[in-house]
Amino acid sequence: MPDPTVLIATALITLIIMTVIWFVSLKLSDVSIVDVYWGPGFGVIALTALWLSPGASAGDQLIAALTLLWGMRLGIYLFLRWRSHTGEDARYRAMRRASKGDFAYRSYITVFLLQSAIMWFVSLPLQFAAMTADDADWLALPLAGIALFAIGLSFESIADWQLSRFKRDPANKGRVMDRGLWAWTRHPNYFGDVCVWWGLWLLCLAGGAPLVTIASPLAMTYLLVRVSGAWLLERGLKRTKPDYAAYIARTSGFVPWPPKRRAT
Repeated sequence: MPDPTVLIATALITLIIMTVIWFVSLKLSDVSIVDVYWGPGFGVIALTALWLSPGASAGDQLIAALTLLWGMRLGIYLFLRWRSHTGEDARYRAMRRASKGDFAYRSYITVFLLQSAIMWFVSLPLQFAAMTADDADWLALPLAGIALFAIGLSFESIADWQLSRFKRDPANKGRVMDRGLWAWTRHPNYFGDVCVWWGLWLLCLAGGAPLVTIASPLAMTYLLVRVSGAWLLERGLKRTKPDYAAYIARTSGFVPWPPKRRAT
């Protein structure tokens, strides 16, 4: 049976850390810093659940290690990106303008508390796997999970590196990134993220997490495709980059696929 102590502890730790980051954001007048903790936050939850579950197995340790690996890579990347940018992210600037003077408390509820809840919910398979002592006796599911995780992490890491390199070149200012993995899908980083979470879920399922926890990777997929990820990003790029419509016409929206030939 799941240990409610673990679930309560991970929720409280997430809430406390996010509240501290909120105070920091008020000091900096920059909510963008919350994004830096998104990846590492899952690692903290996985490690907390592992620490509070004395019966955790080697498989559970692997799940926590992979989660921390993914989270720290993403956190370092977003931290470096945050350091290199001047000013708050456009999403949060728009929220600040619409807040009519009460942005501090509104940001705590709509950004920090909301992200805390999403982080805790999406990490439920990690927590349930840590609380369950039994691992699968067969290797197909864990191997599939590791393979999918590796594909996702590779896609995400390479895509972020390619995009950073592209943006560092002044000649590319205002242009659409359509090279490398970005020629095969308009969102290789988000596609990689989705693969990571489905891979982790397969590992958690093999580690004893109940089937119902499929709601977590489903929720992450929906968020990345239809809410805060691809859809939100494209809505802005369509307005700011005239060449983006042509990029959409020749490039897969999410799942990698050979690009269509450019019109001549």
